[in-house]
Amino acid sequence: MKKGIYFLLLISFNVYSQQVIDTLQGTKQVLDEVIVQSVRVKYSSPISHSNISKSEMSSRNLGQDLPVLLNFLPSVVTTSDAGAGIGYTGIRIRGISPQSTNITINGIPFNDPESHGTYWVNLPDFVSSVESLQVQRGVGTSTNGSGAFGASINILTDAISESPYAQISNSVGSFNTLKHTVKFSSGKLNDSFELSGRLSKIDSDGYIDRAYSDLKSYFVQGAYIKGNTLIKALTFGGHEKTYQSWYGLSWDELQDNRRQNPYTYENEIDNYKQDHYQLHWNQKLNEKWSTNLGLNYTYGRGYFEQYREADSVDTYGGIVDSDTDQNGNLTGTTDLIRRRWLDNNFYVLNASTNYNSSKLNLMFNTSYSTYSGDHFGEVIWARNFSKSSSIRDRYYDGNGKKTDFSLFAKGSLILNNAFEFYADFQLRNVNYKTTGYTSDLVNMLLDESYSFFNPKFGLSYKLSSQSMVYGSYSRANREPSRSDFESNENIKPEQLNDFEIGWRFRKDGLRLNINTYYMLYNEQLVLTGELDDVGSPIRTNSGSSYRMGIEAEAKIKLSEFFLMNTNVTLSSNKNKQTLSKFDGKIVDFGKTNISFSPDVIASNTIVFSPKDNLDISFLSKYVGKQYMGNIDAVNSILDSYFVNDLNLNYKINPKKTFKEIIISGLINNILDKEYVSNGYYYTYDDTWSVPGQTKTMDGAGYYPQATRNFLIGITLKF
Repeated sequence: MKKGIYFLLLISFNVYSQQVIDTLQGTKQVLDEVIVQSVRVKYSSPISHSNISKSEMSSRNLGQDLPVLLNFLPSVVTTSDAGAGIGYTGIRIRGISPQSTNITINGIPFNDPESHGTYWVNLPDFVSSVESLQVQRGVGTSTNGSGAFGASINILTDAISESPYAQISNSVGSFNTLKHTVKFSSGKLNDSFELSGRLSKIDSDGYIDRAYSDLKSYFVQGAYIKGNTLIKALTFGGHEKTYQSWYGLSWDELQDNRRQNPYTYENEIDNYKQDHYQLHWNQKLNEKWSTNLGLNYTYGRGYFEQYREADSVDTYGGIVDSDTDQNGNLTGTTDLIRRRWLDNNFYVLNASTNYNSSKLNLMFNTSYSTYSGDHFGEVIWARNFSKSSSIRDRYYDGNGKKTDFSLFAKGSLILNNAFEFYADFQLRNVNYKTTGYTSDLVNMLLDESYSFFNPKFGLSYKLSSQSMVYGSYSRANREPSRSDFESNENIKPEQLNDFEIGWRFRKDGLRLNINTYYMLYNEQLVLTGELDDVGSPIRTNSGSSYRMGIEAEAKIKLSEFFLMNTNVTLSSNKNKQTLSKFDGKIVDFGKTNISFSPDVIASNTIVFSPKDNLDISFLSKYVGKQYMGNIDAVNSILDSYFVNDLNLNYKINPKKTFKEIIISGLINNILDKEYVSNGYYYTYDDTWSVPGQTKTMDGAGYYPQATRNFLIGITLKF
């Protein structure tokens, strides 16, 4: 009953202001936007989407990662390993895991080709260099890289500035959080050239004990614009050091001290660098035809370090020798410190051609990428090295190579004053090869090829100048990741058929969106709830499954001073049949809930603007109960939570020295709620007191999120 009252209050009185329903394509298009035109959709497209501009993100950009800043969009659930939104963070949209959400930056794939993951910790403070982004729910439009399997996020970095500027932003907050950002632009020189850049440094101790983050990042862009030509060369990247907190807490540990960290070794850290280099050439040929060429090189390298006490020497291929006990007998174990490395190179070529007339828009795109990733482990200290080994000898060494080639053509045709037809066809070919050994010393020899055809159709009908309805069908196919193969060599690719019907209405002071979806999966790769030995979530094929729901958004200007914006998602997410090992045998659990897929998600805000230069926002988030596994086990339940934040922005326009001074404040979880947004769940066989008999036990790990905390920042613009 209490949860129901919370939910009614949420819907009745709160609203979310970050959401922007109007599309960027509703404004005059500039050459910068052509970079992402091939992967974005417009307002009249039959695809559920949200657009976010720089101004919406800047009000809460005080150091937290991009997923946290998107927390209040429809169907979104976010989490943070360290609990405070800095360091390792994650985002799920419609219950879709980050591995299945396609991310592009300027049309270039950001997902790691092997793991499919998106690690925002590698690009700290990246939001400070983002011009706009679009979130597409469902399959969405065809895009570059691993297919969008329920959601996609495409990002456009900073546009060219007409005028020179300099900007310094600093913020401080709870858990010794510090953020320092310096930005500049030369403005357009000789009406053609611009140079801009950013340097950032973020430090935080984290809510969880010792889960600190030491983050550095940069962004540099050179641009040339003349007539119908735009050339951009940019490089950006980051260096992160984070103390490990991916192990979470057991239930007893959570009750005892929710901020404790089971790790005690002083250098149990993740240390990783990633650099991106991009070149974009946009050419408008005439009033109807334009082209875009994009090139990318990404270089990533780094390791995580672990202290291992009494670890089995068999795991290290003869590099280390066993300890002996007090009687001189070999124990088969020893203490050591190891590093597990990734060293990878990623190349991308994108090319597109666009035709645009008053009634017909056509886009032709091709993308080719090649990836090579080395995986190896070193022992940097051991109590007993073998005589033939020494420090930094590799105990495993492997490589993965992946090529990805895709072609897609899409178009929209205005049939008359009411109907607009949309079609999109993609052919994609993927090859993945591996050699060498995994960290478990398993010889991993794969040579897998996949060919996918992904058609999409949609129809929009304009009811009036203020409203429209639409419907669409889309198909997506997606290959397994490296870790999927490591956990199951017989893993299968997944397929999704997505059906969506929606209604949009906009009038002065009112915006409404209602979208219904039915996502029918074949062999969906769902999270089992378990983690592997490096903290990555394990996935498995679920046979036949579905997600169906309704997403409703409303933005209402109540008065000159008050703005309301609310969204709610009601859904049902089911595995049609779940087979799992239990009590030593395979058990059919029948229809079960898909892991990490709450039936209710709602986000809302009230914005009070007593003056043009002052905004006070009260933000609320409700996430319903979710299961961390797929067998509906009681021990796998994450309780629902309802969290509220308070955000303040005050702008000052001084007459001297500064063009603008912006003071921002954010109080997260203002009601000081203790809640958990993520975790993991596992089962294991345990021996009974009766010899020879086993019984399946289960357990869980939890990632507690921060109680009340704050961030305060000031931005000086010159």
